[in-house]
Amino acid sequence: MPRAVEGPALRFAPELLLKAQGRALGLRAAIFDVDGVLTDGRLYIGEHGEQVKAFHALDGHGLKLLLAGGIVPLIVSGRDSPALRRRVADLGLPHAVYGAGDKLAAAEGLLDTLGTDWADVAAIGDDWPDLPLLQRCAFAGASANAHAEVKAVADYVTQAAGGHGAAREFCDLLLVAAGRYAALLQSQRATLDAR
Repeated sequence: MPRAVEGPALRFAPELLLKAQGRALGLRAAIFDVDGVLTDGRLYIGEHGEQVKAFHALDGHGLKLLLAGGIVPLIVSGRDSPALRRRVADLGLPHAVYGAGDKLAAAEGLLDTLGTDWADVAAIGDDWPDLPLLQRCAFAGASANAHAEVKAVADYVTQAAGGHGAAREFCDLLLVAAGRYAALLQSQRATLDAR
C-alpha cells in the first residue's frame, strides 16, 4: 500500500514565487545555459578533440517536466558537441542553439520563433556570456557555482551547483510559481501507483 502524502514537500518563499510568475499570463519559456548549469562546467576533451560531458538525471527530468507544464525549455550554449546534441535529442527538447557566439542574438531568434518576448521568459546561467540574457528576462537564475557578477543580477541562486541539480531546482521553482508543480507530481505518483 502506498504511503499517504499530503501534498508537495517542496517550498519556496511567497515573494520569490510572485517574482517567478512573470506577467499575468505567466512565463512561456525558460533559457538554460549548458556548461556550468546543465553540467558542472568542466570540459573533458580527448586527444582527438572528442568531448565528453556529464549531465545529471534530475536536470533532465526537470526539463521534461517544465515542457509538460507548459513552459518551453530553450537551450542556448556557447559550445557545441555531439554529447550535448545527443542529450537534447534524448530529452525531446525542440529548441536549442549550439555554438552561439552571441547568446543574445541566439535567444532572440528562439523567442521570435515562439512569438514571445523577454517579459515572458526566465533564464539561468553561470558566467558573463549569460549576462545579456539574465538582464533582459523576467526572472533570472544563477547556479550555485556561478561567477559573482552573474549572482549579482540573479533573482534566485540555486542551492545546487551546475551539473548537480541546479537546472532541476530552477525548473521546480518555475513550476511551483506557475501553479503546475502539484498536478505534475500527482500525475507521477498515480503512474507509480499503477505499477
